[in-house]
Amino acid sequence: MERRDDGGEEVGSVTHHNSAEESGSPPLLCEHSPQQNEPTTMRTGDTYQPVPGEDKNPDMDFVNTSSKSKQSIHMKNRYADDGSSYPQLGPYFSDGQRRVDYVLVYDIEQPASVQQNSSIFGKNSFIQRLRRRLSSRAPLQPKEDPEIAAQEQQAHYHEDDKRLRREEFEDNILQTGLELEKEEKISGMGYLKIHAPWNVLCREAEFMKLKMPTKKVYEVKQGSNLVEKIRLYIHKITAPLHPKVGANQQENRKPLSHPFSREKQHLFDLSDRDQFFDSKTRSSIVHEVLKRTKCRRARYSMGITSLLASGTYVSGYPLHDGDIEGVDADRNDRRLLYEEWACYSVFYKYQPIGLIRKYFGEKVGLYFAWLGVYTQMLIPAAIIGVIVFLYGCATVDDNIPSMEICDPRNNITMCPLCDRVCSYWRLATACGTARASHLFDNPATVFFSVFMALWAVLFMEHWKRRQMRLNYIWDLTGFGEEEQEEHKDHNRAEYEFKVMKKTMRKEHKHDKNEKVKLTCTDRLPAYLTILMTMAFLIVVTFAIVFGVILYRISIRAALHMSTYPAARSNIRATVKTTAAIINLIIIIILDEVYAAIARWLTTLEVPKTDKSFEQRLIFKTFILKFVNAFTPIVYLAFFRGRLVGRPGNYLYVIGSYRMEECAHAGCLMELCIQLCITMLGKQLIQNNLFEIGIPKLKKMLQKKKPGSQQEELNKTMQRHEKDNLLCPFVGLNPEYMEMIIQFGMVTLFVASFPLAPLFALLNNIIEIRLDAKKFVKELRRPIAVKAKDIGIWYNLLRGLSKVAVIVNAFVIAFTSDFIPRLVYQYKYSPDGTMHGFVDHTLSYFNVSDFQEGTEPLDPMHLGYKVEICRFKDYREPPWSSTPYELSKEFWAILAVRLAFVIVFQNVVMLMSDFVDWLIPDIPKDISLQMHKEKVMMVELFMKEQGQRLVARDNYNQDNCASTSPAGESPTQPRSRPITHND
Repeated sequence: MERRDDGGEEVGSVTHHNSAEESGSPPLLCEHSPQQNEPTTMRTGDTYQPVPGEDKNPDMDFVNTSSKSKQSIHMKNRYADDGSSYPQLGPYFSDGQRRVDYVLVYDIEQPASVQQNSSIFGKNSFIQRLRRRLSSRAPLQPKEDPEIAAQEQQAHYHEDDKRLRREEFEDNILQTGLELEKEEKISGMGYLKIHAPWNVLCREAEFMKLKMPTKKVYEVKQGSNLVEKIRLYIHKITAPLHPKVGANQQENRKPLSHPFSREKQHLFDLSDRDQFFDSKTRSSIVHEVLKRTKCRRARYSMGITSLLASGTYVSGYPLHDGDIEGVDADRNDRRLLYEEWACYSVFYKYQPIGLIRKYFGEKVGLYFAWLGVYTQMLIPAAIIGVIVFLYGCATVDDNIPSMEICDPRNNITMCPLCDRVCSYWRLATACGTARASHLFDNPATVFFSVFMALWAVLFMEHWKRRQMRLNYIWDLTGFGEEEQEEHKDHNRAEYEFKVMKKTMRKEHKHDKNEKVKLTCTDRLPAYLTILMTMAFLIVVTFAIVFGVILYRISIRAALHMSTYPAARSNIRATVKTTAAIINLIIIIILDEVYAAIARWLTTLEVPKTDKSFEQRLIFKTFILKFVNAFTPIVYLAFFRGRLVGRPGNYLYVIGSYRMEECAHAGCLMELCIQLCITMLGKQLIQNNLFEIGIPKLKKMLQKKKPGSQQEELNKTMQRHEKDNLLCPFVGLNPEYMEMIIQFGMVTLFVASFPLAPLFALLNNIIEIRLDAKKFVKELRRPIAVKAKDIGIWYNLLRGLSKVAVIVNAFVIAFTSDFIPRLVYQYKYSPDGTMHGFVDHTLSYFNVSDFQEGTEPLDPMHLGYKVEICRFKDYREPPWSSTPYELSKEFWAILAVRLAFVIVFQNVVMLMSDFVDWLIPDIPKDISLQMHKEKVMMVELFMKEQGQRLVARDNYNQDNCASTSPAGESPTQPRSRPITHND
C-alpha cells in the first residue's frame, strides 16, 4: 500500500508480510476496509504536510519498488530449498536496505467475518467436523446462550474498532513520509516496522533543532593551570582503567555543532548518510513523529501514547543493534557495551559514558554518570569512616566509662527493665554493649559528621561541574527549557480522555466555544483522596513502628520469664536483632505497596503532561518511601528512652506495656544495628535479589521448551521478535529512588554508623554493573531522551544534605554521650578526667517506692536483698528535699546540648556555603571553550555569507555575459529604453 498527495507524489510506502507460510499453514491475507482505499485528506494540525518533491532524496527512490501494488504480499520464506536458512536480514525491511527505526506491536484478533472465511474455521475444517460429530451425538443440547453471543459480538466490535484505528493511524503515518512494513505472525502478534527516509530525518531534525556536527573540527586546548595538569596526569596514570570503546581516542578534537538546517546542508559532513543520523537519533525522531500523528476515529484526538494506553497497540520500541552473545554476533555498540561495561569482570574500570549516551540517550547517560560520580566520591568517605571505626577499636581499652562499667568491683545494682518478671541486674553484665558502643560513639564521630556534611557539598559541586562538562561534550549547552517544553511534553492519554468526557458534558449544555481543560475544581475529589490516602499511609507506617515497639516490650518480658537458659543469656541482642529484621521485612514489603499506591494516586490526579506526571509521582513515592525507611530509625535516635518516666512512675501505653528504655551506654548501639540491618538488607534483598533473582526466575518459567528447540527458535527469530520478549523500560525513577534512599542512609545518621559509606560503596560497585547488564541485555531499548541535568533528583539530594547537618547535630547532642562526657570532664570531674562518669550518670531509687504490683517477683535474684537500685537519669536522690525531680545537672547538660546543636549547625552550614561559593559551577576551561565555539560559529557563518556573495556576483556576471549583444562589452551597462511622458 502506498499513499500519494494531491500532486501524485509518493510520501510513504507500506509492505504487508504474513508469516503463515513459515508454519506450512495457508497465508492469512490482511483485509483492508473500504475506507482505507479512499484518499485521505489531511487537516490542519492533524499531521505534518508531505515533504515537497524537490526536498526528497533522489537516492531513496528505490524504497517503493517492492510495494507498487496496493495488494498485500506474503513474507518471503526464510528457508532455501535444501532446508538451510538464509542469512539473517537483521533490523531491516524485507529488501535488506531500509533500516527498521521503530516497531509497533499489536494483537491480531480477527473479526467474525474473517474468522468464518478462514481456512481454520471453514466448513470442512477439523473443528467444524468435530462440532458436527458432537452435535449429532447430543441432539438435545441447548442452543448457544444469547448473552454469550452478544458478549462475543461486542468483543469482535471492539477489536474491529482497534483495527480501524490502526488503519487510520497508519494512513496518517504514511502521510508524514515514514515508510511501513507489516509482518503478522500466526501466533497472533503483528509487527509494524517503521523506517524514516532521509528527507523525513532532515525535516524533523530541523524542526526539533537537533545539533549535528559540522565539517569544522577544532582542537580543544587543555588548560594550563595546576588543577588541569594534575587532572591530565591522573588521566595518564589511570589509562588502564578506561574502557576500550574507541570513543576517547581523540579527546582533544571536537567537531563544531550547529542545529541542523536543510538550507545549510553543505556545512555538515554528509559523505555517509547512513551514519550521519545514528540509530538513537533516528528512533527518537520517529517517536516524535508518532506522538504528533493523530487518529480521530474516537471523539478526541489520539496519538501513539493514547493508542498504546487504549491497547490499540500493545507496545512500541526501537530495536537493539544486534545480539551480544554467540560467535556469529556482529560487532555492534550493544555488544561493545556488554563486554566493556555490563560484565562484572570489568568492575574496576570507568564507565564508557560517551557510548552509553550514544546508545541510550542523554537521560540514561546522565544517570550512569551521576551514579559513577557518587560512587567515586564514596571512596574517600569510606576510607575516613573505616579510620574512625578503627580508631574506636584501638581506643576501646582506654575508654574509662566502658572500663568502669565492665569492672565487677563497682557492684552497681540496676533497677529492673520491666515490671514483675524482670529482676535487678548488675551493671557489669552490660560490658559488651558498652564496649561495642564506643566503636561508634567516640570523639572521632563528631569530626566524621563535620566531614560528611562537607563531603555532601563537595559531591554536589563536583557533580555540577561534571554535568556542565558533559553538557559541553554532548552539545547540550543550548538545550533550553523552552525546547524541552515544546518538543517533549505532550498531553497524556488519560488527560485527553478526561477532557473528552468533560467536552461531551459541555456539549449537552450548548457551550461549545469555551476551550475545555481540567481545572482545580475538576481535580478537587482527586486532591482530597490523595491527601487522605497519604495521611492514612503515614499513620499506618507509624502504627507499624509502634507495633514493633510492642513486640520488643512483650518479647523481652517473655524471654525473662523463659526457663530456657540460652534464651535468658543474651536477651538484649536477641530483641534488637529480631526487631531490626522484622522492621526490614516490613520496609521491603511496604516499599512495593507504596510504589504501586503512589502511581495509582498520581494517575487519579490526571496530570496534563508526562513531565508533570513524573514529578508528582517522584514526590509522592519519595515521601512514602522516606517515611517508611526512616521512621524506625528516627524513633530509635530521638524518642526511645526519653518517654520512659522513672522507677515508681513509669509511662505505660495500651494498659500495662511499659515504654522501653535505652541501655546504659545509650541507644546509639541499637540505632547502629538498625541502620546496618536495614541498609544491608535493602541492598542485598530489595536491590540485588529482586533485580537479579526475579528476572532469572521469570526466564526459567518462560523456557518451557527443550533447550535445542529454544536455541533453534532463537536462530529463526528476527530482531524485533527478540526485543518484544524483553522487559519493557519503565523509566529511571526506581533506580534514582534506590540511590536517594541510600544517600539518606549515608548522610543522615552517619554519626552513629561510620561504616555506612563503605557498605554503600561496595553495593554501588555491584549496582553499576547490575544496572548495566539489565539495560543492555534484559530491557528493551528505551527512547533516547535529551536532558541536561538530573532534574528534581538534584533538589532532593540538596535537601537531604541540608537536613543531614541538623540530624547529625541532634544525634551527637542527644543520642550519644558526647555532651554529657564533655560536661562532666570540664565541670564536674574532680581531677579533669573521666573517672567517676558512670556513677555521675546514675540516679538512686528506693525500692520501697515501687508502685503496687510492679515490684520484681524474685527480689533475691542476685543473692542479696536490694534496698537501693540505680537507673540512668539526672534526678535528685530519694533522701533530698525534692526526691526524683530533675537535677541541676540535667538542665546544665540540656543547655549545652542545645547550644551544641545551634553552633554545629551554623558552623557546618557556613563552611558548606563557603565551599559552594569557592568552587565555580562551570569549569574555567569549559567556559573558555564555549566562548571559543561561539566565536568560531560566527566566523563560519561570516565566511559562508562571503562565499555566497562572491558566488552570486559571479553568477550575475555570467548571466550578463551570456545575455549581452554581440560586440558589446559584458561589463558595459546596457542602455535603458527611453520613455516619454505625455
